[in-house]
Amino acid sequence: MKGYTQLTREQRYQIYAYLKAGFDQTQTADELAVHKSTISRELARNRGGRGYRPKQAQACCERRRAASYRSRIGVSEWQRVDSLIRREWSPVQIRDRLADEGRRPISHEWIYQYLCQDRQAGGTLYRFLRCQRQRRKRYGRVERRGQLKDRVSIEARPAIGAPRSDRGLGR
Repeated sequence: MKGYTQLTREQRYQIYAYLKAGFDQTQTADELAVHKSTISRELARNRGGRGYRPKQAQACCERRRAASYRSRIGVSEWQRVDSLIRREWSPVQIRDRLADEGRRPISHEWIYQYLCQDRQAGGTLYRFLRCQRQRRKRYGRVERRGQLKDRVSIEARPAIGAPRSDRGLGR
């Protein structure tokens, strides 16, 4: 089963063209290779007073997407994190301090991600970290356990390493 994907701007224009050409929702879904309920929901959600318009549908989708994101952590909490980072506190110390102050808890991982985003945006907060080592990457790591340098495959090994039954020394 494929993962969930939202309709693109081009697909919305194709839906509009198919509807103008007289296609029904099932035929339109087949042409776009999406489920027919996707087309049904798209038309129900984004139909205006003058019918379905792809430009308006895209704008509605973008408004809904922007409105759906609401940060759980407020500006005042992040300002407090900034001030403590500038005093060279570690993210773990900041996490504990915010908990002691009775503020909304922020995990140390979120603080590291916040610092990473600040750095990518051209900020300098990361320079206040005492430990300047590279943060570990969490996903897509190569498995290094159990790999031997210059290993010889089992087929290419000498016969002395073969099981007893292969050497004629069976019990």
